[in-house]
This record gives sequence, C-alpha cells and structure tokens, in this order.
Amino acid sequence: MTEFARGRQCEMRLDGCLPGTDTTVFAHLNKDSGMGQKNKVGGFDWGCPMCFNCHNIIDGRVPHDYEKEWLELLHLRGTIRFQQKLAKEERMFVITRKQ
Repeated sequence: MTEFARGRQCEMRLDGCLPGTDTTVFAHLNKDSGMGQKNKVGGFDWGCPMCFNCHNIIDGRVPHDYEKEWLELLHLRGTIRFQQKLAKEERMFVITRKQ
C-alpha cells in the first residue's frame, strides 16, 4: 500500500494542505498512540496519502485546533477514498461472496 501513495494528492485536505505531490507519503492510521504504526498482520497497511503539513498535524508534531476524533474521522475517510481509487485502478481487489 505504501508504494501506491507516491505521486498522489493528499487525502486529508486540512487547512494548510500542500498542493501537488512532492511531499506526499503514506500515513498509517493511528493506533491509540498518537502516531501511525505499520501493521505486521497479513502485510496490509491501513492509511492514505498525506502531504507533509497534514501528516505533521495528524501525528501531533505541530500545534492545531482540531479535535482528535475529527482528525481520526477525516483520516478514515481519506483511507476509504484511497482504497476506492486503488480498486478502480485494479491495484486492489475486493472479494465478494455470492448470496
């Protein structure tokens, strides 16, 4: 997942979000520690592309006025958008079960 974040726009879109893709990296979803952590289970990483400024806010490296729950919600929404884009590009496949 992390390699697919290169060359993409930021999915967080917070105030001060950097246009372009020069500073975009994959930002892992937070796991109650304040900073994202890589998931070793099954090799699947949850997260989305994020610019330098938004990544600093989400990881708590800069002061901000956002509520933690709001940032978590935006990060989850960005992750869903990113996965939808990957599925559309056939870089990620969704397996469905027939009923």
